[in-house]
Amino acid sequence: MSQWKQIQQLEIRLLEHVDYLYDDNFPMDIRQGLSGWIESQDWDTAATDESMAAVLFTNLLSQLDRVCSQEPDFLQRHNMKFIKQQLQVKYKSNAGLLAKVVSTCLREERRIISSACMQEQGPLEKSLQNSVAFERQKTMDNRVAIIRSSVQLMDQAVKCIEDMQDDFDFRYKTLQSRDPAERNSDKMKQEVTRLQEILNGLDYKRKEILTKIDVVIKEIDNLMSSQLSPELQDWKRRQQIAAIGGPLLTGLDQLQSWFTLTVQSLFQIKRQLDKLGDLVAKVTYESDPIPLQKPQMEERVKYLIYHLIKSSFVVEKQPCMPTHPQKPLIIKTGVQFTTKVRLLVKLPEVDYQLKVKTTFDKDLPPGRVRQFFILTNNTKVMDIEDYSNGCLSVEFRHLQLKEKKYINGTKGNEGLLSVTEELHSLSFEASFTLQGLTIDLETCSLPLVVISNVSQLPGGWASVMWYNLLTDEPRNLGFFGNPPRATWSQLSEVLSWQFSTFAGCGLNREQLCMLGEKLLGQHGGYSDCQLTWSKFCKENIPGKPFSFWMWLDSILELIKKHLLPVWNDNHIMGFVSKEMERTLLKDREPGTFLLRFSESHLGGITFTWVEHSDNGEVKLNSVEPYTKSRLTALPFADIIRDYKVISDGVVPENPLKYLYPDIPKDEAFRRHYNSHPNKAYPYIPSTLIPISLRLSSNADATPPPCPSPEPPMTPGEFHMLNEQLCFDMDDMSSPYSE
Repeated sequence: MSQWKQIQQLEIRLLEHVDYLYDDNFPMDIRQGLSGWIESQDWDTAATDESMAAVLFTNLLSQLDRVCSQEPDFLQRHNMKFIKQQLQVKYKSNAGLLAKVVSTCLREERRIISSACMQEQGPLEKSLQNSVAFERQKTMDNRVAIIRSSVQLMDQAVKCIEDMQDDFDFRYKTLQSRDPAERNSDKMKQEVTRLQEILNGLDYKRKEILTKIDVVIKEIDNLMSSQLSPELQDWKRRQQIAAIGGPLLTGLDQLQSWFTLTVQSLFQIKRQLDKLGDLVAKVTYESDPIPLQKPQMEERVKYLIYHLIKSSFVVEKQPCMPTHPQKPLIIKTGVQFTTKVRLLVKLPEVDYQLKVKTTFDKDLPPGRVRQFFILTNNTKVMDIEDYSNGCLSVEFRHLQLKEKKYINGTKGNEGLLSVTEELHSLSFEASFTLQGLTIDLETCSLPLVVISNVSQLPGGWASVMWYNLLTDEPRNLGFFGNPPRATWSQLSEVLSWQFSTFAGCGLNREQLCMLGEKLLGQHGGYSDCQLTWSKFCKENIPGKPFSFWMWLDSILELIKKHLLPVWNDNHIMGFVSKEMERTLLKDREPGTFLLRFSESHLGGITFTWVEHSDNGEVKLNSVEPYTKSRLTALPFADIIRDYKVISDGVVPENPLKYLYPDIPKDEAFRRHYNSHPNKAYPYIPSTLIPISLRLSSNADATPPPCPSPEPPMTPGEFHMLNEQLCFDMDDMSSPYSE
């Protein structure tokens, strides 16, 4: 079943999350109309390869033309043509961005499907869904709208005061121009009384507007502290979780809308206070409330503007190497990486040459042995994004780190932390003046791990996961000096995310229980069990020369490079202990087999099948694990199809009949078999056949005569096969119980 069909069968709650994925950047109409074609393309690779992205973009437009020509509905055909025009404008010069968008959507779809397969969501995902609840956003929208409406009404009130004051000023000057002899006349007395009434009304209106301004300022202050700031912190926390494979990060455009409307209201209040100051310069009187209250209000407004704009400077995309887009926050020296910062306020006054400077390890903890500097240009100008909602941002695409050299040519004594436990940060600074306010902007990335060799990547990724899982501190660079423990319920959810992110399908409860047992031993329940950082990543598994994470990461690599189609069809049971394996297979038909990952080999997969002897005894056989070096030459599905066992001269046979529990082998794997379609050349096709040689306990004994009236193979065939077995014996797998 295609991925899009699986999506359409999800419950409404999950479909709402799918709806978040698609917008003008990648409309759902395209996902629906080109679902099969889209899923058959390698968008992950295209996201890091501009030339491939350009080819896919061209092909996508061609596919849209094909769909339009075949669409009978006029309105739908019109919509598809309009969408095509939008895509051409948006991605013509940046096809790589489209590839990233599509890749992200497909990955998030797989994660949602995976979460639907689990009996319940993990605690992290539940908390994230609660934090972005629709009702909370609706409340925020209403509060911002009420504030904007109140500020607009105050504009009208200030204009009313200005008109009233102009009337007073005109009458007062007219009265002054009268002949002094008329001052005691009844008409003059009436005019003075009228002026006093106007002045009393003016005083009342001034006090009223100041009270209203004070109320709105307090409302904005409360909005910022009670909702806007928590929403921003919540988005930053969700960014941490998304970085380690969690739910897709959304909501930044919504935050920008709230920030922009709020700061616009503050600037409008500032202008209203300035206007009231101008009015005082024309007309004032004893106990005038404006000179008494205006200075304090101005200071509060300036304070709120300063802190609102300062907090709106955020890292939209954390530092990431294009070669490893799904493992951000790990930087290799000498390799380019990208990052992006954004200002969450849209004001015409700040749309000018705003320079952002990057600094590496601005506040490095003392005692660090390794130090780095940015080799490439570290200053760039912010610009308005035409293809988005017009936000002000800057993307650094060609940053590169280099380690500082030491005078004596050595690095001195190594620190207490390993290379992958040392955390670093990238800082961003800018400054501008707006309406008399000088605002200094500064933000920083999440903590980074700097490696010098690709072999350090798994350890670095473990550090990134552990940090972002267990703390929301933005720059606790000494975190691994005393890393906190994680509960199994926390860690298991993140591990499942790794499989949905890198392998397309997350882990079910049974698989996670097996991992918990492997890591923590046998317990009645694992949820509350606590796990140390050292146990997860640094200590070797008992009896093995590698750690738990190294073992699991090698399996992820194996799936991603060699087992992805079979894994996504849920044909690999994967994480199952040998005891559970025996329990599952012992009562099954002969030839029933299951696929599981090796516990003794890094990045190995084996299959175990059930066999019945003549006396009815059940025997389980496991083949020597296949690792990436062997799967490079022969696809795993073909191994399942062609696998043979030679035993004491008996005809080679494939012992694999039914995938557990009872699925015929060909029914499960047929669509993954490699065919031999090339008939243009008059060659007899050759096939690599995986064979195990099973020797009896008396290997030198003469094999029993074949009961068949004809030999199982010709002498020439037997000789050729025997030579091949002897030649390649070291590489042949043999059945054994692992």
